[in-house]
Amino acid sequence: MNDKTPRIRLHLWLETEECVFFGAGRAQLLERIEIHGSLKKAAECMGMSYRAAWGKIKATEAAVGFPLVEKTAGKKTGYNLTKEGRHLMTQYKAWFCCVERSALQSGKDIFPFPVRPFKES
Repeated sequence: MNDKTPRIRLHLWLETEECVFFGAGRAQLLERIEIHGSLKKAAECMGMSYRAAWGKIKATEAAVGFPLVEKTAGKKTGYNLTKEGRHLMTQYKAWFCCVERSALQSGKDIFPFPVRPFKES
């Protein structure tokens, strides 16, 4: 396939009337916290301020009703995901992949031209 083959892109999130409940950006933020053990480094990797990242974490925790992150024992600035935070991130990513596979298959069935996923496996 060439570079002109259309790619499927999805913007998929859960929201309430008041706020974003959870979505790809929040999942990426949690994933980066897990990788780096630091909210500051996670925010930097995503090109956002620490304050913005902390605000997103706190807003999501308020929406879902449980903590997503916890301080790392013995470190002033380190964070780990809680068991519930890790589970939410993992479940969101699984849901996203399921929806993406379905969208890709539907695109292949419906359109008279080839389509491919946003990111190749």
